[in-house]
Parts: sequence; C-alpha cells; structure tokens
Amino acid sequence: MTKAKLGSIGLSLFLFIALVVWMATGDVRVAQQAAPEPQQESEAALPAVQVERRQARLYQPGLLLQGQIEPWQSVAIAARVAGTVESLNVSLGDEVEAGEVMAELSEDGRQAAVTRWQARLRKLEADMAAARRLRERELTSESEILILQSELATARAALTEAQLAIRHLRPTAPFAGTINQRSVDEGDLVQVGSPLFELVQIDRLKAVGQIPQQSVTQVAPGQPVSIQTLDGNTLQGEVRFVASAANPRTRSFAVEIAIDNPDRRRVAGGSATLRIALPEVDAMFMSPAYLSLGDDGRPGVRHVDDDNEVVFTTVRLLSISNEGAWITGLPPEIRLITRGAGFVSVGQKVRPVLAEDERG
Repeated sequence: MTKAKLGSIGLSLFLFIALVVWMATGDVRVAQQAAPEPQQESEAALPAVQVERRQARLYQPGLLLQGQIEPWQSVAIAARVAGTVESLNVSLGDEVEAGEVMAELSEDGRQAAVTRWQARLRKLEADMAAARRLRERELTSESEILILQSELATARAALTEAQLAIRHLRPTAPFAGTINQRSVDEGDLVQVGSPLFELVQIDRLKAVGQIPQQSVTQVAPGQPVSIQTLDGNTLQGEVRFVASAANPRTRSFAVEIAIDNPDRRRVAGGSATLRIALPEVDAMFMSPAYLSLGDDGRPGVRHVDDDNEVVFTTVRLLSISNEGAWITGLPPEIRLITRGAGFVSVGQKVRPVLAEDERG
C-alpha cells in the first residue's frame, strides 16, 4: 500500500472520529419552532420613589367662625314713673343681687292716692253688701247692683295702679349682675321711660355667629366650643341654639353659644374666633406639600398600593395651617410618596424606597 493511500485513509478516519465526538457531546444547534419568551422588566429598571408609611388616627375636626361675645343678660333699667331721684344705692361697677333696690324716687303724693282709693273701695264694698240685702227683699233693682259692681272694678284697678306706682319709686335689679352704666344723679328729674341704669350679667356669657349653609348640618345644640378671644385667652362653651331658617341676605344660620365665665373676664362686647367641635373621624396629618389637584380640580394624595403602583386618592380637607393639614378619605394605612411623585404617573409601576428614618 502506497503512502498516498495510507494518508487518505488516515484523514478519513480522523474526520469520522471527530464527527462522532461532536455528536456525542450534544453540541448540536436545533432550530426552535416558537419565539423565545420576552424577558421580564427587572426591578432595578423601575423608577424609584421615596415613601413613608402613614396610618390614620382619630381626629376631632372643628368649624371655625368669627363671632361676637355678649353678656348673658343685658337690660336698660328705665323709670316707670315720673319723679325726682332722691337717692342712689349703687355705683358703677357694683355687683347687685336680684331684687336689690338701686334707687329711690320722690313719692309726690302717691301714697295719698293709695289711701284715697283704699277708702273708696271700702265704701263701695259696703254699698254692695247693703244692695245685695235689699235685692233679696226686692227693694232694689238688678241694674243698681250692676252699677255698683262696675264702680268696684274701677276702684280696684285704680288702687292696683296706685300701689304699683309706689313700688316703681324703688326700681330693683331684675337679675344678679353688674352695674355697667348709670345715667342719673341724685336730684335729677326723670320722666316715664328715662334711662337709669344698664345692668349686665357677665359670670355667664354668650357668643353669637353665623354658620355657612353648607356646614349647618354638622352643628347641633350641645356640641363643645372653644372660644379664642383677642387677648389670647381661651374660654369653653357649648352650642345652645342653631337657627332653623337662614338669614335671607347672607344665607347663613345664626348660632348662639353659652359660655361660663366664673372669673368675670372683661371680654363681653369683643369679637372672638369660635371653634365648634365636630364628630371624630379617621384622618391623617401631613404637610400640604404632599397634596395635589386631580383632573377634576379636587385635592388628593399620591401613594403606592400593594402592587407597587401609583394611586391618586381624593381627600377632604378638615383643617390646614402652616404646620400641616388634617385630611380624610384615605385608606387606614398607606405608603405616601414623599419624593418623586412628579416624575411618575397614576397607574405606573414603581420601586418604592422607604425613607431613611423608617429603615430597620
């Protein structure tokens, strides 16, 4: 066998062995009938937003009104008979009790009128008794009896009027209070209706205000009220009255609040801020910076749900200040987006990252 034939046989044998080895190792590329499944988007590729866990808690909202504080009672005491002021028993600022005599006016013959009518009444009563006896014996007519009855009624009315005039000479306090104004001095001549004193009760006060028509259903008698006066003091009271019909000009409802003022603070007549406590609700407190407007123009909050998607929930503002806002309408617990809310859209899947102060 020649060398050429040996070389050809050797090359063929080498190629055969190499083919067997290649097939044995399974390194055979087979065409696939179906296209490969798309790869899932990696979590690292999702936009990151910073979140904070927030939980709702009970909060008592309040309705703020501007109101006026007034004395619980205030009355202008005027003269009910004409006369001269003979004496004044009280001065400005004095505390008086109900029924206490505050001044005395001149009698000017009024006692004589009482005595005269008393005597007239006694005579008419005697005449009536005699006429009834005569009538029993039919010695007088029924008309004479009727005339005497009319005269008796007139005499009794005149006596009562004269006695009232005597009592009106000594005007008294209708309730316990403070003399806030005195309009007469001793020796002054007064007529019927002339002002004498102004009496006010300030150990108890009342505040009056107007409730907007959209809020009147939230207010009822008995609800507690905090009253902030202009001097910085705070008084406590409760709703005493809510009007059943609105003022036709302002479309608001009058409200009256009873206030205890045992220290007799001089706040009557001044303005004040009234905060009527409303029923408790579940609410969250947060910075107003986290609030945004929805497509309908209503305020809401962006947060991340359990599927890590951005959600916008409309809320209702209960109160707002420089420190923050109390809002209601959110789920009991949320993951509030505190950073990055402006770079993601509602419904978009995100990668929530807890704020540093919440990390374990």
